[in-house]
Amino acid sequence: MAGRLRDDHQIVATLPIATIIIIITLPELILQGADHELWGGPLWRSLSYQYGAFWAGLLHGWTPNYAAQPVAMFLSHAVLHVSFLHLLGNIFGILTLGPMVSARLGERGFLIVCLLAAIGGGLAFGLLSRSPQPMVGASGIVFGLAGAWAWGQMIDQSRTGQGRWQAIWPFLAISVGLALFNLVCFILLKGIFAWETHLGGYLAGIVCVVLVAMQHRER
Repeated sequence: MAGRLRDDHQIVATLPIATIIIIITLPELILQGADHELWGGPLWRSLSYQYGAFWAGLLHGWTPNYAAQPVAMFLSHAVLHVSFLHLLGNIFGILTLGPMVSARLGERGFLIVCLLAAIGGGLAFGLLSRSPQPMVGASGIVFGLAGAWAWGQMIDQSRTGQGRWQAIWPFLAISVGLALFNLVCFILLKGIFAWETHLGGYLAGIVCVVLVAMQHRER
């Protein structure tokens, strides 16, 4: 019976991760079909970016296509991607980091990290970028999960009674590694790379874990 209960728990724990993956996959599948003229047409992708991508200019005086666009784009950008390969990269990140964050924060905590990381990624892009090009992708969510995991590693190390430097070292190593990854990608892609979104998502993930830790201390 104990073995069966653990299996059921594992199945339940994967449901939020599967839900996020389905939500970000369906739009790209629809657009892939339209690109190949199985339905609709290639214009669908362009229209999806016009109405759903994150346009930094909308926070700086641009006229939106519809009244709610400057708010809706904080979430809608995360379900759109440039290509199927772009989508697969983000799915891999969610599948890798999602279970670890869910184990620490629970299903609701995982979903909150995803939500706030998408918003935080958009906010950082809107504040730090003046690019006329739109931003799309769930990479803000992936980096939010990375931030939650990295900060959690530091908390775990500090609870073992190690010195401050030993505790903070894993977090610093992960952060520097991700920063170098962003730098390399920025160079290889000749600046067509939304590092601002990654930064905002990463910080949002850290904030989520910090808030949870504070709640536990208050109890």
